[in-house]
Amino acid sequence: MSNDKDVKDVKDSEKKPNKGLEKMKLKRKKRYEKHDVLLEKMKENMEGIKAILKTFHSVEEDRVYRFYHSSFKVYWLQDVIKESNELFLKLSPHLEKGDPHRWEPLSPDFSQIVNEALAVGEFKMEYNRAWLKMTRPILEAFFHCKYFLEQMVKYGELEKAPNMLPSGWAALLELYRIR
Repeated sequence: MSNDKDVKDVKDSEKKPNKGLEKMKLKRKKRYEKHDVLLEKMKENMEGIKAILKTFHSVEEDRVYRFYHSSFKVYWLQDVIKESNELFLKLSPHLEKGDPHRWEPLSPDFSQIVNEALAVGEFKMEYNRAWLKMTRPILEAFFHCKYFLEQMVKYGELEKAPNMLPSGWAALLELYRIR
């Protein structure tokens, strides 16, 4: 008898919707929609992404040299860091009202790296006494921004946002907090 009751209980539970599972599916669906929005924005802005990346490539060799030469010109990297960060913010799939990440659309770690680089400000002679402390945040942010621009160019050619995640695409999703 108890065996029939157990079977009945199993059948009844199969009929009831699993609210946790449905909530998880909805959350995943919304996340995948954000992936599609990001990819579409990347495609729409590909010309600008490539132009900024070209700037990164054109200054990288000289500015990294300037870092090792202890030249104030390494501080000029802040301009391209700021420009790329503004682009990343513009491409955010979190810009609509009600989005919980609207006011902090990028990875907090990435934002901290960029903010520390930009907070260094213009070169001052006394910064030479703390060369690494003052310039390493700039180079760190430069390389992170360049990496994300390269991934945008690479994955911006996809027709559809992938569900099986290559590392570069997954990194972009982490940047936008939608992984």
